[in-house]
Amino acid sequence: MLDNRNRTIHDITLPAQPPKLRPPWTTREREDILATARDFSYSQVLPTANRVDRTEQAIPPELIDQLADRGYFGITIPTEYGGLGLGVFEYAMISEELSRSWMSVASIIARGQGLGTRFKDPGRRTELTRRSAAGRWIGAAAFSEPESGSDLGSVQTTARREGNRYIIDGRKRWCGNAFEGDFILVMCRVVESSGQPGPIRTFVLDKERNSFPVGVTGEPIDKIGYHGIISWDLTFTGVVASENSMVEPFGFAGAQGMGFKAVEDGLNIARVQTAARAVGLARAALEDSVDYLQSRVQFGSPLGQFQALRFTIAEMAAKVSQARAFYQHVAHLMDCGVACEQEAAMTKLLATEMAVEVTGQALQLHGGNGYTRDLAIERYWRDARLTTIFEGTSQIQQKIISDRILPREKRG
Repeated sequence: MLDNRNRTIHDITLPAQPPKLRPPWTTREREDILATARDFSYSQVLPTANRVDRTEQAIPPELIDQLADRGYFGITIPTEYGGLGLGVFEYAMISEELSRSWMSVASIIARGQGLGTRFKDPGRRTELTRRSAAGRWIGAAAFSEPESGSDLGSVQTTARREGNRYIIDGRKRWCGNAFEGDFILVMCRVVESSGQPGPIRTFVLDKERNSFPVGVTGEPIDKIGYHGIISWDLTFTGVVASENSMVEPFGFAGAQGMGFKAVEDGLNIARVQTAARAVGLARAALEDSVDYLQSRVQFGSPLGQFQALRFTIAEMAAKVSQARAFYQHVAHLMDCGVACEQEAAMTKLLATEMAVEVTGQALQLHGGNGYTRDLAIERYWRDARLTTIFEGTSQIQQKIISDRILPREKRG
């Protein structure tokens, strides 16, 4: 048996540099996409966010145009429709980079990706998919209601059939980009001509940007964060929608098929993207904290020299890397065609709760300066808190996960 007890470090041949570990899904193309998105985020998105977020106004049109020029509204749309033809992995990866500077910008690109294009008419579908990829068909989703959030089955907004048209009445809440976008996607309970309640269906209401369709009025919701995307409380009064305006609710190119499967795939994609957005926010808080601890001097030394604070940074960095590895793994599986409802819920749950924790730690590291609007850390903190709520609360994700791990007994 080889005895190494008496060998010294000088007797051991070491490599000149440890090999760099690369995940199996890393490619040169993805590295180039990442570098481009990161440069755009730091050079264009971050300065805009620092200037505009505190005014609580919408994302400037010029920044929307820059996103469109880079193809970010069509990441998941096939190249034959003018999209980038990429997968969930790239979509999430770009979303993390944009969220590192301003989560709202990573959120606005989700209003593209083929949303509001799944019409029965193939010509109409093709036309709108091309517009979506080009950033000229950016919409809003009117699903939630004052009494209906995650429980979409209890939707009260009605679409009353009158011949070959529908009359929409009701109220919707949390409709981001409803005034600024090109269309509103409205989920309604169909009421047949006989008065009998029918299925839940989704309609597209075309409109001009910076306006509401006839019969729609709205008030902006006064939020504590997530500025840049204005969220609306909408009232629908006698809004006319044709039968041809009915669509499947999700238009992600990654969502295969139609019907419930497309809805499920769309939700899974949205949850992975939300995990990536949360990682972006947490990473921003980490990077800003490292910079702050190196520049802030107390008791004659930079704060970064104090061991307790160094350990906090180490824990933050480990949690960010862990969450990133998980969402990338799930995105990779989804691109391989693996059903990932449980995994999508898991990565959304863990990444968003991590973001709340890490941004809170970062604010603490900044002390009193973190509790001002002079630094961006408060923006990351406010926005991270929302990630545990939208696209299904953390409790909804826990229900999805637990129901698949521990099925409930059927009661007769």
